[in-house]
Amino acid sequence: MDIALVFIIVYVLLKLLRGTRAVPTVLGMVGLALLYWIAIAQGLATLEFVLRSAVFYIGVLIIVLFQSEIRQALIYFGNRVRIPLLRRQRDGLGENIYDEIVLATTTLSANKTGALIVIERGVGLRNFIDAGVQIDANLSYDLLVTIFNPSTPLHDGAVIVRQERIAAASCFLPLTKNPNISRELGTRHRAAIGITEGSDAISVVVSEETGLISFIEDGEIRRNLDTKKLRRLLLKAMDMPATSTKEAKKESLKDPEKSALSEAESKVIA
Repeated sequence: MDIALVFIIVYVLLKLLRGTRAVPTVLGMVGLALLYWIAIAQGLATLEFVLRSAVFYIGVLIIVLFQSEIRQALIYFGNRVRIPLLRRQRDGLGENIYDEIVLATTTLSANKTGALIVIERGVGLRNFIDAGVQIDANLSYDLLVTIFNPSTPLHDGAVIVRQERIAAASCFLPLTKNPNISRELGTRHRAAIGITEGSDAISVVVSEETGLISFIEDGEIRRNLDTKKLRRLLLKAMDMPATSTKEAKKESLKDPEKSALSEAESKVIA
């Protein structure tokens, strides 16, 4: 039982620290633990004493050297362990908000205007909002396009969306330290990935060089998206129905017999 528990702990640690420079250290700690176990089993008193005495100092050294990785791992773990009393309820945005974001992103993409939009979910982003230029205005297509216009002072940095409002602009975010990220991705994309690694936020990026649209969630980036794919990913990430009300109305107008049949079926079921 003890051995199984140790293996589970090591597996979880490796999974949390995957892609970071702390992985070799964890493997080294496992090696020391095995050596300590062998020393006890074989009655090597001196080696056992040395390893036991070094545990405290090794622990302090690891915390100092890998505090950033440990912090990211704890945040990652905390984002995925849901405790109702401690977590904020994730609220979906109004349907028109998604339309405004997608439309603005499409316009910025066509003009090859760089942009980074971060949408807050369960984990608060107050630290980044306070460090940026606070706006607290209704989210709209015009405002997003204006903010990211290269001639405005707020275009450099990220826009953070909180509860259907633009909370702040010109926000600077932590860059990802994942060594597996493609080198062709610049600072804007790395910041978009970094904020989703340290929180449950999602981000949308428009490349200034290519105009390509990317969507990032949980540190995973999806690139070269069109309008439909972007909207679908946004709705899915915010736990919204994949088919919008507008689209459903259009379908019913195209095929009234199908719409009437579905309504009749729903009444029969009820």
